[in-house]
Amino acid sequence: MSDAYDLVVIGGGPAGYVAAIRAAQLGMKTAVVEGRGALGGTCLNVGCIPSKAMLQSSHHYEMADKEFAHHGIDVSGLKVNLKTMLARKDKVVEGLTGGIEMLMKKNKVDYIKGWGKIDAVGKVSVKPLEGKAKAQVLNTANILIATGSEVTPLPGVTIDEKQIVSSTGALALPKVPKTMAVIGAGVIGLELGSVWRRLGSEVTVVEFLDVALPGMDGEVSKHAQRILSKQGLTFKMKTKVTGAKAGKDGVTLTMEPREGGKAETLKVDVVLVAIGRRPFTEGLGLKEAGVEVGERGFIPVDADYQTNVEGIYAIGDVIGGAMLAHKAEDEGVVCAEIMAGQTGHIDYGAIPGIVYTHPEIAAVGKTEEQLKDAGIAYNKGKFPFTANSRARCNDDTDGFVKILADATTDKVLGCHIIGPQAGDLIQEVVNVMEFEGSAEDIARICHGHPGLPESVKEAALGVAGRAIHI
Repeated sequence: MSDAYDLVVIGGGPAGYVAAIRAAQLGMKTAVVEGRGALGGTCLNVGCIPSKAMLQSSHHYEMADKEFAHHGIDVSGLKVNLKTMLARKDKVVEGLTGGIEMLMKKNKVDYIKGWGKIDAVGKVSVKPLEGKAKAQVLNTANILIATGSEVTPLPGVTIDEKQIVSSTGALALPKVPKTMAVIGAGVIGLELGSVWRRLGSEVTVVEFLDVALPGMDGEVSKHAQRILSKQGLTFKMKTKVTGAKAGKDGVTLTMEPREGGKAETLKVDVVLVAIGRRPFTEGLGLKEAGVEVGERGFIPVDADYQTNVEGIYAIGDVIGGAMLAHKAEDEGVVCAEIMAGQTGHIDYGAIPGIVYTHPEIAAVGKTEEQLKDAGIAYNKGKFPFTANSRARCNDDTDGFVKILADATTDKVLGCHIIGPQAGDLIQEVVNVMEFEGSAEDIARICHGHPGLPESVKEAALGVAGRAIHI
């Protein structure tokens, strides 16, 4: 294995491995250094992928338990085999991580297991994962930091991954807890809270802010909280968690009203801490290399993703912005192309965000609140899934599609969907926004019938006040 490279990538998550593949495609001799012992980063190993596997399995269970009889399907003796469910999740992860290793070999990218550290411009040392072997030193023209993010800790709450867990521990609980508290009503908290609620746990979501899914369109957030409450999640909003003490008989959570008032306690079997993520830069040698780090730990970069030190780049969660795998992947492609002398582009205003609860929630572009704050005049089209024939056939009618368009030009400024397959439906609008299209463009496209995408068309028609089926 050569120690002279055009590019060494530190971190083998979605940002890092995609950047490495694209760089290799462009003729750069490339290596990826990864300390986890498996490629794919948090997303593939303990995040996006295993959580979606568990969401799918738990959704099937709930459908069989509550919905099949309505379709004329009688089920008896239904029970959860958690061991099998977790094994399936692990098999999905194993297959995909192995697939990425094959992609490394296919593209002739050197995969080096170990902890990478920047010794100087053009030098990366790799500490082996095991043993006392001497660190390997890699010489390289360029260094790319793609180390991602880690769970943000909460003062007074110590994560042990058994009773007080992060998302990692919440994906490997050995049994369904009778009771669970989720600290944080964001994407991770609601997705994993939904998993265990479906499997039989009584779940209480504790949130410091006023609304669930903060940052999303206000109407969607309120609608989502109502639906999830009807499904069985209990929400305690405007509440500050001050501590958590684990014992033999469970965890005692201490809380107080955000605005002040009498403290209270909540006794549960398991507490999930899901208040967000922070950039992971520990042990990278950034200070010694002269790489600037911002107040919140993010690494500032220029338009080419280069740090303040020439030849050292950074992408993905570690530079901030939307902490999403697909955003990180696109940055990896663009950064590699720029290093190779090409040009690249990302429209950060057209990156979709998706919540994989049921119903799914998806958004792209501006919210109504953001447009109002900016003083931008807009028209709105909204169409409920109750009026969509396919949704009615599927008996899956919660939610709506909402499209926001500029009042003067009709350019699509945002789209917000809560409903069946929202994560897939949003992509049509993302594509139109990338080409700076209008609501009229969507409205004039023929959509197959009966299909859920017809709701997107009807919402686009609604922007001009001419929806047909409502």
